[in-house]
Amino acid sequence: MRVNTLKRVAVAFALALPGAAIATVVAAPAAHADGCYTWNRTLSQGRSGDDVRQLQIRVAGWAGYRDIVENDGRYGPKTAAAVKRFQQAYGLRADGIAGPQTFAKLYQLQDNDCTPAHFSYTELDNGCGGSGWSGGPLSANQTKQNALRTMWKLEALRRSLGDKPLNVSSGFRSRACNNQVGGASDSQHLYGNAADVTSRTSSLCQVARGARNNGFSGIYGPGYPDHDDHVHVDSRRENNSDSSSNTTSWSAPDCGVGAGND
Repeated sequence: MRVNTLKRVAVAFALALPGAAIATVVAAPAAHADGCYTWNRTLSQGRSGDDVRQLQIRVAGWAGYRDIVENDGRYGPKTAAAVKRFQQAYGLRADGIAGPQTFAKLYQLQDNDCTPAHFSYTELDNGCGGSGWSGGPLSANQTKQNALRTMWKLEALRRSLGDKPLNVSSGFRSRACNNQVGGASDSQHLYGNAADVTSRTSSLCQVARGARNNGFSGIYGPGYPDHDDHVHVDSRRENNSDSSSNTTSWSAPDCGVGAGND
């Protein structure tokens, strides 16, 4: 975890100001996301573009129960609903419209490299102790982008658990690494779409049950073979590059997740 102190102090100050002053402060350079991304217009249903796509990455973890937010650059009902849940989670006016207050909170949450406050590329990097994003089925850049979306989903899950820490024990794996650990031949870890997580403050069942609301279409935890000491979460439903169907697959029987207990 890295903290860009000056940026976050400036944005926190902006969030604390009366509503009439927020727009002015957020429009000032000091409140912009310095090394990452800056939104230059209010976004709502009907809008489209790369700025919408960037927003969708950051609210992907607020998709709601058993749903996902497509990263298609179109601000539709699912994106609006996710923005509203994000706003509710952080005590903002919950109208489903991404404006100055919503962007200010996102600036406060993200670091210069666009990762969320409590997760880093290092944590999601090669699970066998290597470094870099190559060696999988996709380009290194695409794999890294998938990992970024995974991190924002984990940030939402962490918030939903009461801002209690989550530890990533395995993120992206190269083919060599995946073979070394005995992973599935077409594991979502190969694509940067997955993370194995643990927590010292939340039970694994709390993590597995919570993940159902945070955009994860793959969840495996206690009661599923070899998953009694961690929870695996992934975004298989959004992966059009693997050999699996784009469906939801949950199994944590000891937690009442999957097998008709969703």
